[in-house]
Amino acid sequence: MAFSDLIPWGRDRNQVSDRRRDDDNPMVSLQRDLNRVFEDFWGRFDSPFGSMSTGPRTDISETDDAMQVAVDLPGLDEKDIEVNVTDDMLTIRGEREEKSDKDGFTSQSRRSFHRMIPVPPGVDADKAEAEFKRGVLTVTLPKTEEAKARVKRIDVKSG
Repeated sequence: MAFSDLIPWGRDRNQVSDRRRDDDNPMVSLQRDLNRVFEDFWGRFDSPFGSMSTGPRTDISETDDAMQVAVDLPGLDEKDIEVNVTDDMLTIRGEREEKSDKDGFTSQSRRSFHRMIPVPPGVDADKAEAEFKRGVLTVTLPKTEEAKARVKRIDVKSG
């Protein structure tokens, strides 16, 4: 086997590659493994909250009057959630305790998450409200009157 056979990009591009030959090629196997590592890593960011590995799904929206953050927290109670807000950051923490009893053995584990969301200027942190209903935490951060007054609507015209 020649060294050039190990490099997949060194082959004649017009030649159709033999699939069996690619499976035996260590460089192709290495490339495939590296691709799988990166795909698995980035795929974790799309995983649901059930695994709690990357945190809960979060929706952030903004209106003329307020910023609203909705976080999916299935299986948690109000007592398991902590919400803090400063002038520039909303922090949501939670912890779920899982217990299982199998064949007379009890196992217990804790899964926690911590999410920090930047808050734009003009939000009145003193009037922030949080509501937890049906596994969804909704935090409403109203805007100050000064921030509301600075908003200027721009008409969109067709071309």
